[in-house]
Amino acid sequence: MFESLIGLVAIIALFVIISRQQSRIGLIERELGALRSLVLSGAPPQAKPAEQTANDSMPADAPIAAATDIAPPSAGEAEEELSTEVEAGEAASGPWAAGEAAPAGSAPAQPAAATQKPDIETALGTRWAVWVGGIALALGGLFLIRYTIEAGIFGPGVRLSMAAMLGLVLVAVGEFIRRTGFRVPVQGVAGAYIPAILTAAGAFILFGTVYAAHGVYGFIGPALAFTLLGAIGVATIAAALVHGQALAGVGLLGAVVTPMLVASQAPNPWALFGYLAIVLAATGVIARLRDWTLLMAAAFVGTGLWTILYMTDVPGINLPVILFINAVTLAVLAFVWLGRRGGEAEPARGFDWPSIAPGFFVGLSAMALFVDPAYAPGDALPGAALIAALVGVALYRPLALALLHAAGLATVLVYLGIIPPTSVASDFSGGALDVDGLPAAVADTLMLRIGIFLGLVFIAAGFWAARKFAASAHIRAASWAAWGVVAPLVILLALWLTFGNLDRDFVYAAGAALLVGVFAAGGEWIARGEQPPLQGAAAVSFALGGAAVAALLMLYMAFGSGWTTILLGAAAIVPALATRWRAYPVLGWISVGAVIAVLGRIAFDPTIVGAELLSTTPVFNWLLPGYGVPALAFGFAAWQLARTTNGRPRLAMEAGAALFAVLTVAILVRHAMHGGVIDTGAATLAEQAIYTLIAIGAGAILVAIDMRSPSLVLRYGSLAAGVVSVAFIVIQHFGALNPLFTDESTGRIPVFNLLFLAYLLPAAAAGGLALYSRDKRPKWYAAMLALMAALLAFVYATLSVRRLFKGEFIGLWSGLGQLETYTYSALWLIIGVALLTAGVWLKSQVLRVASAALISVAVLKVFLFDMSELEGVLRALSFIGLGAVLIGIGLFYQRLLTRAAKSK
Repeated sequence: MFESLIGLVAIIALFVIISRQQSRIGLIERELGALRSLVLSGAPPQAKPAEQTANDSMPADAPIAAATDIAPPSAGEAEEELSTEVEAGEAASGPWAAGEAAPAGSAPAQPAAATQKPDIETALGTRWAVWVGGIALALGGLFLIRYTIEAGIFGPGVRLSMAAMLGLVLVAVGEFIRRTGFRVPVQGVAGAYIPAILTAAGAFILFGTVYAAHGVYGFIGPALAFTLLGAIGVATIAAALVHGQALAGVGLLGAVVTPMLVASQAPNPWALFGYLAIVLAATGVIARLRDWTLLMAAAFVGTGLWTILYMTDVPGINLPVILFINAVTLAVLAFVWLGRRGGEAEPARGFDWPSIAPGFFVGLSAMALFVDPAYAPGDALPGAALIAALVGVALYRPLALALLHAAGLATVLVYLGIIPPTSVASDFSGGALDVDGLPAAVADTLMLRIGIFLGLVFIAAGFWAARKFAASAHIRAASWAAWGVVAPLVILLALWLTFGNLDRDFVYAAGAALLVGVFAAGGEWIARGEQPPLQGAAAVSFALGGAAVAALLMLYMAFGSGWTTILLGAAAIVPALATRWRAYPVLGWISVGAVIAVLGRIAFDPTIVGAELLSTTPVFNWLLPGYGVPALAFGFAAWQLARTTNGRPRLAMEAGAALFAVLTVAILVRHAMHGGVIDTGAATLAEQAIYTLIAIGAGAILVAIDMRSPSLVLRYGSLAAGVVSVAFIVIQHFGALNPLFTDESTGRIPVFNLLFLAYLLPAAAAGGLALYSRDKRPKWYAAMLALMAALLAFVYATLSVRRLFKGEFIGLWSGLGQLETYTYSALWLIIGVALLTAGVWLKSQVLRVASAALISVAVLKVFLFDMSELEGVLRALSFIGLGAVLIGIGLFYQRLLTRAAKSK
């Protein structure tokens, strides 16, 4: 059934081709005859309009690039002279000829019809028929063998011989057609190259024949079958030199699959990987000659998959075999695929994509040899050797940058895997340490020595290559510099956490200090190799950033928590000062990194030295230098950066200085208010009042500094401080911590008590900031603070009246007396009048509106509450007072309006 379908498709395709090409052939003959007559008569040919030319000529038959094997026309034949341009545009007998340059003297290809798309007829006749025909030939050979088996016409030997003859005949026919001058007639059909498809069909039949002779009939042994299949695969790959990349893919697929088709009772790994090495080398040579990137990548992937399959499934791993195939892979990449041709210079830029495959598989093999005792019991040297080889090849062939990334990732993962589970969260599986799914070997002193060796390899290679490419290839230089610092730092950290003293270890601290010096000197060395020098590009940034991280590790290794925090904050000054001599952009960001590091440190332990070691002495304890020194250092760094680089790092340092200044005061207040204990307990109203005053004060300080040295950080920081202080007041003072709701003690002193601290002082501070920030900050900011000051004064006065009647505890549940109720009405009216006066004097509409709102509340209280609750003289006095105040306010506004009218 399938055979009939293939035949039907082929017949239909051929019928369409023959019927539709007759008219085209006749048209071409008539045009050639007309051109011949014009030439013989000596008249120049008239050019046709572009539209007519596009209609008359073959619409999809635009010629492709000129071929090198077409002979020049004879000088004595007019027809050949006329057809020179057409012949020069035809493709040579090979699909790669489209990318080659035209020989000297040949006419350029005509572009008139190049932009036209092939129609369905052209697709059927030039591509589909060829593809279907090739598949039909290959399947036909297999079906013929199957038919002879089922019919019993011939014996197994004869059947296999016939199949082999058919395969060889197809290969021979393909070669014959190629040698007789076959040309692809139209553009875009190089994939339907008939000689290559015939050769591929023949190779497919030969593969099947050899496999049947071994696997089905047992005529030949595994050694001979393996040899024949490999030879067919390699020969097919070699034939691709004249037939194209697609045939090479067929041969490579057959060669890679061959070891799976041949079973053996005693498999020899050396035979397997020796064969794979030959296939890889042969493929590399052919791919290099034709620049077939996809073929080379497929060969690397096939070899890598066989290596991983062998390492995971085969018992009794042969270590030399694994090292051999990985060495061959790197050698083919370095000396064959990326080998330079005669006179060819090493490119300064670019990236070789096929090198990703060997980088991945060799790096995976190195990790397995490193960490799994089954591969290298008690000895991680082979894995380290593979990692060093990856770095060496990447250094030798700069295009193979993927090898550097593979080596760096493998090193980082291996050394992260030796960290004890007490330092890094890990799971145990089968009694072995498991880190991110990778079984890690038990760390020993050999890992320490290997770590030192690999660290030196990455440092030396990374900085040398970064200096080499600093002027020509910035991304490549940055990659080398990055791994030159990342790998040694991870190794140092892992070794310290595994073998060192986590409390204090001066040996590892000395190693970190050495890295600081090496990285800083390396960054300066790289910067001098830039063009122009000392620009501080990405490679320099990685080097100096690595020095900063190494300095952080040094501080943690050598000092206790208290000194670490202080010195880490003070260290922000060093890169800021360095901007006096070098304008590297990274220097300011290193100072910002110090801010982030100190923030992380105090977030981990706000007590700086631990709760058990923190003194209970107010102010003069570890909190003062632990928070204060970083605040001063960040402020100095911001001042220095403002005079040198003056970029975003300066703004970040200003923000850090302001934040730590506020934190210093706040943490000292909390320490003093809680008896020397910093815990997570709820703040009292007194403590919250101090925080609010600090926020308001910080806003005022930031406004003042911003007026002297304008800065976006100071501007928005002052706005944020004001908003935060208002939020504190609304949420805490008026709500959660209000003694009216909590019944907290307000103190026994009549005036200087909790109400004075929590309401009157913040009212004065908010009012002062509102007055100071007028014309310096947005109008809404000053209005918000002014309104909050009025509300605080109102609440203070109201609660003070309550305290006058109730004493130390003023909770709502203690009730209201008639005299107290009347006093509130009188007080609110007095405050309303005072606000109105202040609003007029200060020309503040906000205060005048607040006065109107408060007087309105007093009116409602008198008419709704006092009328029902008060009795006798108090009720009368309440209404009399209200009336007098309202009349007085009316007279006051009339006087204001009269004065305003006279002034006009």
